[in-house]
Amino acid sequence: MSGNKTSTPVSVAAQLDTAENLCRERGRRLTPIRRKVLEILLEQGRSVKAYELLEEIRRVQPGAAPPTVYRALDFLIEEGLIHRLDAVNAWSACLDAGGEPHDLLVICTNCGAVAEFSDPQLSRQLARKVASAGFVLANHETELRALCNACHAQARARGEHLPGHRHSH
Repeated sequence: MSGNKTSTPVSVAAQLDTAENLCRERGRRLTPIRRKVLEILLEQGRSVKAYELLEEIRRVQPGAAPPTVYRALDFLIEEGLIHRLDAVNAWSACLDAGGEPHDLLVICTNCGAVAEFSDPQLSRQLARKVASAGFVLANHETELRALCNACHAQARARGEHLPGHRHSH
């Protein structure tokens, strides 16, 4: 797979500048609240739940209400600056918003780490497999639930049974 983006060498400030420029080029506005939500997601470097975002926003804007945060999240999703991660009911910053598209997101279900990949051939195979079952993919991004190496090692060290879906055939 190419395009593994588990972390980025680009600073948060540079990523915010990229987001600002992308919005301006599209005739959209990265308002202060939208910018702050994106900044929080970039600084966290992992998936973040809505209530965590709201807590962080209230540190700088005490009266912030949930709809304010959700509107900012909706805008950032529309602009391709963040990902909505259904697998863990959270959001994460897109680590390459101004670069190559990606179609696979791997999310650690323990710590919330996110990796972005681009593998068009694998995505086409998946779409064909889904079509053969009588379905059409509803989203161009596929989410995979996983444990990052660090969380996997911790679980093994604790002797935990790692979950899996097994069928006896």
